[in-house]
Amino acid sequence: MKPPPFAYHRPASVTEAARLLADLGDEAKVVAGGQSLVPLLNFRLAAPGHLVDINGLDELGRLELHDGAVEVGAAVRQARLVHDRDVAAAHPLLAATARWIAHPVIRNRGTVCGSLAHADPAAELPALLALLGGGVEAAAWRAGALAARRVAAADLYVGPLQTSLDADELVVSATFPALAARTGWAVEELARRHGDFALAGVALTVSVDGDGAPTAARAAYMSCAPTPVVLDLGPAVAGPAAGRRDLHDLVAAALAPTDDIHATADYRRHLAATLTVRAMDSALARARAGTGAADHTSEVPA
Repeated sequence: MKPPPFAYHRPASVTEAARLLADLGDEAKVVAGGQSLVPLLNFRLAAPGHLVDINGLDELGRLELHDGAVEVGAAVRQARLVHDRDVAAAHPLLAATARWIAHPVIRNRGTVCGSLAHADPAAELPALLALLGGGVEAAAWRAGALAARRVAAADLYVGPLQTSLDADELVVSATFPALAARTGWAVEELARRHGDFALAGVALTVSVDGDGAPTAARAAYMSCAPTPVVLDLGPAVAGPAAGRRDLHDLVAAALAPTDDIHATADYRRHLAATLTVRAMDSALARARAGTGAADHTSEVPA
């Protein structure tokens, strides 16, 4: 299959890219890894008149760590999160989550920010960004100058494959905040085939006190709603009477997935709740062992 005709642009700077997007408006799409956009073009599900290629912009290729937080430029490939030892040491949940994304050949080309901007509710990185309370920095050409703004994950996703970004805004970076001290983590998902989007998935964090008792917990879900869903699991894990059944029931009651060709809503709801219980066991073990900040990725796909 071949894409519909388009004009190709390769800007030399973020400023030039922003000016192109401002001039071209809705007719332009940004391409970086192309792992979502190119199939849409080839199937004629998208037909932009212009593609703005940001791959040549070195300023978008940075990956920086700030006290455990990870800032990722728009040209950084997903594979780098998997293989970068500094990321694994500083933010093991981010590294572990990236391992669940598709296959190595996809991760080698797909970009972190591209996945975030694509806003697929089944994708791992949007859910993780929402769980951590992170956000993206977007740039646009406004009143003859380059203007930037930060958009929190809570405000970014408005529907399936829809964000609150304007058509002429370019995501230049994303920030994944650090995990707090004495915090454990886990990520679990289930797909029909290895590398497929999850039928349901969860990324989870739990904090414990000095005695190892849970004090707070949050989880974000994939494939369970039109946008990433973040739940406060504290009521089901904090306190002497909390147990696995409480946690399972809280999640099952809070989620409202829909039927589709891959799974029924009831199955997705049960699966998400079951995965949450499994993830909580792993996260609590990490938090109590003091290994929340260590690199524990052996249980996720390579």
